[in-house]
Amino acid sequence: MKRLFRGGTVVSGKGTRRADVLIEDEKIIKVGRNIMDPAAQIIDVTGMLLMPGFIDAHTHFDLDVCNTTTADDFTTGSRAALRGGTTTVIDFACPNKGETLHDGLKLWHEKADGKTYCDYGFHMTIDDWNETIAREIDDMYAEGISSFKMYMTYPAMMIGDELMYHALKKLKEKGGICGVHCENSGVIDALVSEKKAQNQMGVSSHPETRPDYLEAEAVSRLLRIAQAVDIPVVIVHLTNAAALKEVEAARKRGQKVYVETCPQYLVLDNTVYYNEDYLEAAKFVCSPPIRTPADQKALWSGLRRGEIQTISTDHCSFTLAQKEAGRGDFTKIPGGIPGVETRGELIYTAGVTTRKISLATMCKALSENPAKLYGMYPRKGIIAKGADADIVIYDPQADHVIRAEDMVANVDYNPYEGFITRGSIAQVWLRGNLAVDHGTVVAACNGQYIARGKNAL
Repeated sequence: MKRLFRGGTVVSGKGTRRADVLIEDEKIIKVGRNIMDPAAQIIDVTGMLLMPGFIDAHTHFDLDVCNTTTADDFTTGSRAALRGGTTTVIDFACPNKGETLHDGLKLWHEKADGKTYCDYGFHMTIDDWNETIAREIDDMYAEGISSFKMYMTYPAMMIGDELMYHALKKLKEKGGICGVHCENSGVIDALVSEKKAQNQMGVSSHPETRPDYLEAEAVSRLLRIAQAVDIPVVIVHLTNAAALKEVEAARKRGQKVYVETCPQYLVLDNTVYYNEDYLEAAKFVCSPPIRTPADQKALWSGLRRGEIQTISTDHCSFTLAQKEAGRGDFTKIPGGIPGVETRGELIYTAGVTTRKISLATMCKALSENPAKLYGMYPRKGIIAKGADADIVIYDPQADHVIRAEDMVANVDYNPYEGFITRGSIAQVWLRGNLAVDHGTVVAACNGQYIARGKNAL
């Protein structure tokens, strides 16, 4: 079936233009002015912005962590993502210590296949390194996995500098890309021990034991390891100015570095941790923590200048009852916040309408760059002939208030409660099918697994 979106403004990483968009079945077949096709159903999008379906390259659905499991599985999480304009997510397949990469991949397919509303792919987490895992890397590429994840904190996940070096060497052979969670685990543990000795176990100790300079130190160390290997890397969920300066220094040395940040670091600040109400503060516990207004300003500037390439969410949701586990001991608070349902409207409102970034920059950070970086471009990330007909129709005039009670994610609070948006998502189309209509998810649960190629950014 053909459909013709008429009268809207098409957004790309290069800017905006008035154009019609003609789709047939799942693909875009033409973009241009005054398209005529008598066989097409006309969809009037006058006054609307047409953006490529958003890509969230950092989600954690159905993840066992902190002796609990995230509130959102692939069904509820992907449904929330789709409602928020995200037509593709890339989650993290996580084998346990001692398991193979194949074990992790099999488990994540079991979690996601046939249960996901939007399209999806997987990064593969490397939380162990040995000859068996090294041999499996080739198999991962054959399965459409071209990106990996390593940690410099969390004992159950980290592998240390030496093994990270060897893992990066193997990924370099294949032209792969690796994202890394950068924090100095050893010093964080020392600071936590000091807080325990002082009986300072409230929520405010969370950011105080994970300061910005320990993130910056880990970023610097990772980039020196990457320099030794001569491989590009991705800094995931970067939060602060000091860490961004380490990236700048590496780029001046000639290194290629990609940076991701998240809405919570762009919209919120660290005062959230100093609420006397335990649950009001615990809602915002995530790692790395939310930083200062000065860091927030530096991140917006980094996006505007092209120093930060992507905005993902690190969606890792827990209910208030789950957050209750850390009352009296901040180290037991499950770390993570929901974000997939609100990302697009937050970035448009807090970034575009305030002129911190342009619409083109928003399009790059939410769609085009993640599609290129993670091997899905030009199938995803652009409104152009031959691409999947993943389209977000944004109404700049339809302001609304973000409320947890209106969300479809499986969590009973929203970190942006009361935030007034400028405009809102009117419709979301996934591969040519209407998936969301004015806040109501009308799609069936028919997301497809997307096998991905190499980085093209």
